[in-house]
Amino acid sequence: MSHTAISYQLPDIDAVARQLLQISSPHKIFLFYGEMGAGKTTLIKALCKALGVEGTTSSPTFSLVNEYVGKDGKIYHFDFYRLKKQEEALDMGCEEYFYSGSYCFIEWPEKIPDLLPEHYTEVRIAEQAGGLRQITLTQA
Repeated sequence: MSHTAISYQLPDIDAVARQLLQISSPHKIFLFYGEMGAGKTTLIKALCKALGVEGTTSSPTFSLVNEYVGKDGKIYHFDFYRLKKQEEALDMGCEEYFYSGSYCFIEWPEKIPDLLPEHYTEVRIAEQAGGLRQITLTQA
């Protein structure tokens, strides 16, 4: 496993998103951990922009998954915050998405620990003083 730490302010988020995509290659599964309001969705929006998604991106809080089209194919954004049990993710076919070869950005992956793919990039986001964000990346 390799670890990388990155600190950034919100105005730098687009550059950070491009850097994350370079560091994580060839992994396309991203697991986002962080407190509510830490900036997971904001970072995912920047990642989608870096991948060529045009138009609005938003958190799929109620639908569980949003699908976007980037310059190189489909991108899936999951938000499992509201799941009561892992079977709900299984029932919606999460494994088909995870093994599709497309980018998958997963918020609240701790809700589906037994369903996560073997290879991924873990992104832990923590809010620091003065609006600074600290990201710790781990690849598995």
